[in-house]
Amino acid sequence: MQPTFTLGIEEEFQIVDRATRELRSHIQMIMDDQGMLLREFIKEEMHQSVVEAGTGICQDIQQARREVTALRSELARLAISKDLRIAAASTHPFSHWKDQLITPNPRYKNIIEDLQIVARSNLIFGLHVHVGIDDKDILIQIVNEMRYFLPHLLALTSNSPFWIGRNTGLKSYRSKVFDKFPRTNIPDEFSSWAEFEGFVNLLIKTNCLDNGKKIWWDVRPHAFFNTLEVRVCDLPMRVDETIAVAALIQALVAKLYSLRARNLGWRRYRRDLIMENKWRAIRYGIDGKLLDLGKMTEVPTRDLIYELLAFVDDVVDDLGSRDELKHIEWILEHGSGADRQLEVYKQSNDLKTVVDYIVHETHRGLDLGENAGAILPVTLAGSSDDYDD
Repeated sequence: MQPTFTLGIEEEFQIVDRATRELRSHIQMIMDDQGMLLREFIKEEMHQSVVEAGTGICQDIQQARREVTALRSELARLAISKDLRIAAASTHPFSHWKDQLITPNPRYKNIIEDLQIVARSNLIFGLHVHVGIDDKDILIQIVNEMRYFLPHLLALTSNSPFWIGRNTGLKSYRSKVFDKFPRTNIPDEFSSWAEFEGFVNLLIKTNCLDNGKKIWWDVRPHAFFNTLEVRVCDLPMRVDETIAVAALIQALVAKLYSLRARNLGWRRYRRDLIMENKWRAIRYGIDGKLLDLGKMTEVPTRDLIYELLAFVDDVVDDLGSRDELKHIEWILEHGSGADRQLEVYKQSNDLKTVVDYIVHETHRGLDLGENAGAILPVTLAGSSDDYDD
């Protein structure tokens, strides 16, 4: 029986002081005020200046949009009530990781003990998208095939050009920060679920980890759910961007499944060649070129993403996500989050203005009620149209 390709979306937000635009280790202020109903969906992370919002199991992309929008809206309202703001970008433009407090939680204590400064300096914010597949043997094969598309997704979502007050020259510096962790990046292939399970069990047996959640690959079978989890993406600024990327990931999984159901499959490529493309995505985002490994040539990344949209087109209507996928073209035309951050910095030469822009974009399309007027950042007041559509 064909999977329903259910969705789950997790977004990790920055907690920012409205006045200074710096990160603030104030997760507990938000957690203490949230209603009991939300405790399942809003979670603390290792650094206290990070808050994660995760949907439930969504049957389609429309439900996912409703839940992502509702969770962002509630988080925004809670932050505003404390004179804080949430911001959707994968690194903060100038705050330093050494100034952030660690959440007092046994799990995070163990990670810090194990990884030391590698964990303490891992002040990054990501987007994780789950797609439901119950058959584990098919799941692991689609994980193998999805690896090829990870650089495309990273380029599209690249949104972390600044680090500790510097323009890094990279569109996704988050990716290089996370590289320091063990068991990250693009995984090797696995011939079967049994081989993957044996790999995980060996790591557990030899005390490398206590469960599969400490495998942090760019795409992985989730340790506890029957989902394929894509973890390569930077966190986009707008809800529309998050939903478009989630819809594209879902469509890719559905397309690869449909090929397999017809006794076909996507050609697999060497991990080191895919890693070449990942580096290009990190460095240049959608402004660069990727290797078309089938044609053995360089192709502009934007062209390959348009090809990707054509590749999944025949499954989009069945998934009901055609409208949502239109925003991928908006990103290709207007730039990724990194491109837009860099343009604001070029115009203002002020990283606080960049933070204001991120905050402004993060709150687009949210239901803030009486708090709506409180969001317009200080330095964008009266001039936000400079950075509009």
